[in-house]
Amino acid sequence: MSIEFYLRLVGMVVFAAAAWQVGIILSIGGASAEEIRSVLALVSAGAGLGLLITPYLTTRPFRVARKALKQMPVQDLLAGIIGLTVGLVISALLALPLSLLPSPFGKILPFVGCLIFGYLGIAIMVMREKELFELLGLPWAGLIEAKLQKKADYVLLDTSTVIDGRIADVSQTGFISGVMLIPRFVLNELQHIADSPDVLRRNRGRRGLDILNRLQKESLVPIQISEMDIDGSSDVDSKLIKLAKNLRCPIITNDYNLNRVAELQGVQVLNINELANAVKSVVLPGEELVVRVIQEGKEVGQGVGYLDDGTMVVVEGGRKFLGNELEVVVTRVLQTVAGRMIFAHPKITGQ
Repeated sequence: MSIEFYLRLVGMVVFAAAAWQVGIILSIGGASAEEIRSVLALVSAGAGLGLLITPYLTTRPFRVARKALKQMPVQDLLAGIIGLTVGLVISALLALPLSLLPSPFGKILPFVGCLIFGYLGIAIMVMREKELFELLGLPWAGLIEAKLQKKADYVLLDTSTVIDGRIADVSQTGFISGVMLIPRFVLNELQHIADSPDVLRRNRGRRGLDILNRLQKESLVPIQISEMDIDGSSDVDSKLIKLAKNLRCPIITNDYNLNRVAELQGVQVLNINELANAVKSVVLPGEELVVRVIQEGKEVGQGVGYLDDGTMVVVEGGRKFLGNELEVVVTRVLQTVAGRMIFAHPKITGQ
């Protein structure tokens, strides 16, 4: 049985006992049958109330607080603890003079001061933590920030990156450092896509799950499934951006829209497509290549081939060499949104 069940029983007993005491106080003056029935009814109501609301006074607030603390950046948590300590020290110093005030102020104000100064200490320290650390000249402030940043060395993976699959090869190169973090809501979206009635979406989702399985087995970079969630957002991209801001880490994606929105909100983006374009071989006009012409081009007489890295080569007059390897001379290189295109013409024998 769960801890919540036992807490309900304890709450039932406590509330029943409290109701019994209230009933005894209210029934002073006799012990008639009617008063006994009233006390028993009050005890039953107290037991039922305790059974009902105990989780809302114990486990439920604890879960909410634990979830909030789990999502809170460590530096904010540290600043909050320091602010609370300072606030409680100030309230303790004021407790004695406040207790000397006439009743009931002398009894109430020390407790009120504790609440007010504790809250103000937390709020001020969290909002202005960096400025206060720098103003006080704490020698360990910069060290703490560096350690926290080092500890939170994560990169977030989005759904499109996992489905794309190239991240599995990139993870084996050693270019990604830290821990690749996959939030639970991204995994849930992959499962939802894999269960789609649409065949294409279903295949994409299953491919993403296969890539995750491959990453966990073969990746040189640690893979971690995170249970952290973002309240108030239902869209996966919005959750991913907010989580990246909380963790202060980049997002790996090949989704153009997510890329633009994340950059507008100050989140670093590592785009797989941009990486692929950046590592493609550099070709200059006048260089010679060997390419196999595998299909016709859009214009009359054109042939199309591809380099080993996937770069498209458009050969003017290459249609008649369809299916053959051909030496070509580069005439120009065109950079497009989809990638790099090379235009060339067949090398003239004896050139």
